[in-house]
Amino acid sequence: MRPPVSPHHPQPRPCGPQHRSHLLNDTTAELYRSSVTEGIERVAAKLATTARPFTGVTPDALSPTIDAVDLDAPLHDTIAVLDELEDVYLRDAVYFHHPRYLAHLNCPVVIPAVLGEAILSAVNSSLDTWDQSAGGTLIERKLIDWTAGRIGLGPAADGVFTSGGSQSNLQALLLARQEAKTDSLAKLRIFASEVSHFSVKKSATLLGLDAQAVVSVPVDKDKRMQTLALAAELERCERDGLVPMAVVATAGTTDFGSIDPLPEIAELCAQYDTWMHVDAAYGCGLLVSNKNRDRLDGIERADSVTVDYHKSFFQPVSSSALLVRDGATLRHATYHAEYLNPRRTVAERIPNQVDKSLQTTRRFDALKLWMTLRVMGAEGIGQLFDEVCDLAAQGWRLLAADPRFDVVVEPQLSTLVYRYIPAGVTDPAEIDRANLHARKALFASGDAVVAGTKVGGRHYLKFTLLNPETTLDDISAVLDLIAGHAEQYLGDTLDRAS
Repeated sequence: MRPPVSPHHPQPRPCGPQHRSHLLNDTTAELYRSSVTEGIERVAAKLATTARPFTGVTPDALSPTIDAVDLDAPLHDTIAVLDELEDVYLRDAVYFHHPRYLAHLNCPVVIPAVLGEAILSAVNSSLDTWDQSAGGTLIERKLIDWTAGRIGLGPAADGVFTSGGSQSNLQALLLARQEAKTDSLAKLRIFASEVSHFSVKKSATLLGLDAQAVVSVPVDKDKRMQTLALAAELERCERDGLVPMAVVATAGTTDFGSIDPLPEIAELCAQYDTWMHVDAAYGCGLLVSNKNRDRLDGIERADSVTVDYHKSFFQPVSSSALLVRDGATLRHATYHAEYLNPRRTVAERIPNQVDKSLQTTRRFDALKLWMTLRVMGAEGIGQLFDEVCDLAAQGWRLLAADPRFDVVVEPQLSTLVYRYIPAGVTDPAEIDRANLHARKALFASGDAVVAGTKVGGRHYLKFTLLNPETTLDDISAVLDLIAGHAEQYLGDTLDRAS
């Protein structure tokens, strides 16, 4: 007689047809283990042996390799696919862990978060409703409460994880629009500094506002919003019979890492009864800083805050959140569907995160931060971010003392914007071309990756320092490479002209 099957110890099922053998379940657990282990071994070997942040491959050179792959002719073998992946991706990926990747707001990631990524992908919880996530819902809510507490938003605060800063900013401005005291979209105005993130203007468009709805406020020499100019714009708005919908203060601008004067902006928002949103996508790392937390003073007075853990908390993409002072305002994103989150679940006190989110199906990205905090602690994250801020301060002093370069502002976070100034060349356009060439040549060499931007209409280069393994020697070496590429370009230009 067959023994009874315990509901807690289900018996393995026989493997089904070949096309079902790749489904992750109780019968394929060993295949899952071996496949993922093989993939991890490949990545670990790549991380251990990568000598440069980039190979310098061009789109024209790599495209034929990928174009040659016939997606209708599977290889039916994980090892073969991983071998192929070396050619189409791993070999030429841009590796943010390398100390000479100095370009964008891409951070090296911490191991506990990568472990969390592997777990959440395999279990595949969807964080929209309790009956799809259970513990995941409560973990996300706990992290939202923790972050709101770090900001200082108060007991009524709430929030939700998002895909990134752009989505967080969009939702914040949606809430601000709905809370504004007018039914006329044409009257609404949003105030943001001239160096705020482009997602502010994009959000205004998505929210149906006029092109002139976003008022650009001038910045000072340190690239911080001028509060006198903001006050004048708010006064003009009121005088013209318009409605100040929101002020977007930036705590860590993308180009400069500058932090707007949050206490003064909070005072103006209170005076004009205006929603205060703080875009701290970059600067949120200061929430766990051991010595620079005061740079965020005033953020506790915000109505909403954007944080990107995948920037300054060293988390894998994506991991972001929107926090709000008054959780009741999240009702503006709430819609009910009978199949998903019917109204009766509210009375039953079932915590459905979809009630707060612009998304429906949503990854359990909160697990990565949870794992990080439980392994490293907030202080460990803060120490990493403090290190890159300290490095930026050292880099600024290095640039300021180097006659070959013009550096724009002393960093408040970890960004340096600078420009190579060749001796004997006075034409700004020619200097622009030399800097553009230097950046492109450096990228093509693969020796380092730096970013670029414009300041006053002129081309500048940019270091975004988010890797604690980067040293001042790395910065110095990359500056020498940039100067060398620029000088070679100028020399070639003179040769061609003569």
